[in-house]
Amino acid sequence: MKTYKFLVVILCIILLSCSSDDTNDTNAMNPEPPEPPISQEPIDLTALDPNFPSFVSIDDTTPATMKWVKVEEMSDEFDVWDSDKWENSFWNYENTPVWMTNENSGVEDGKMFIKATLRDDPESWFQTARIHSKAQISFPMYTECSMKTAHISAFNTFWMNNGDINNRDEIDIVENNSNPTAECRDQSNKPAGFPWTPWLFPTQMNSQYFIAENGTTERHEDNFDTRFLSDRNPNKGKTWNEAYHIVGAWWIDERNVQFYLDGEPAGKITTQQDFTRELELIWDLWTFEECNIGGLPQKEELNDDTINTMRVDWVRTWKLEPK
Repeated sequence: MKTYKFLVVILCIILLSCSSDDTNDTNAMNPEPPEPPISQEPIDLTALDPNFPSFVSIDDTTPATMKWVKVEEMSDEFDVWDSDKWENSFWNYENTPVWMTNENSGVEDGKMFIKATLRDDPESWFQTARIHSKAQISFPMYTECSMKTAHISAFNTFWMNNGDINNRDEIDIVENNSNPTAECRDQSNKPAGFPWTPWLFPTQMNSQYFIAENGTTERHEDNFDTRFLSDRNPNKGKTWNEAYHIVGAWWIDERNVQFYLDGEPAGKITTQQDFTRELELIWDLWTFEECNIGGLPQKEELNDDTINTMRVDWVRTWKLEPK
């Protein structure tokens, strides 16, 4: 009996050994792909290849069968004002002190600018500007600009739109207020369920979308933040007036937009219905008394040229096309 048990044990060991060898042989023939190394090298935002979207220089996720083709009509290094590419519009936001005029925008020192100045009018005292591209574009495409915001309580925007308030597609790449009022920053003033976070506006991206059809509006936001950038990124945690930030949007298809900040993914939106319109690029600078925008600036701040101007160093746009 002892001899029989001994032989059974030996046989089990042999079988286990063979099974283990077979497994090792199988793994050797079909190895698991190694995890790609995560680069810890600092990102050099000054060395990004301007011929491609900024993320291509950091983590190129361009589909292998596709290529980026520059759209010159919607790209500019802003050496001069190009009236073939850009134009102003003069409609004003309702129930605000905003007054739009082309006098408050232009190009100087290699930057496109929009300035807020004090207008001699008790109702429409926030004189400012809005700039549109003359060209329009649809998916699949990518656009980005390098911008530094005015440091007053106002929304500095880079967005895409076509249509009116009741019938439009709109992609707000960034709506930033780097200096909301003290009242709007005070969280103790906010009712339960207050959806906006103006105390975070100095570093928050405030990206969102709207699809409006016959007065019915679909909307959602994605509030990325400069503090969420990787430790490799030199702009991590910097406020919008502190540095030029690269803000972009990859409009993937009729339902999806991936936002980017300083070359890194920065939130994504997925719609419930389709984008159907070609859109133009828009920048503007405006304000509103409600805290969902950040509150009104002090009037005297509009006379301070060190803080009253948003600037765009460049804008670059591409279509994604088959190779």
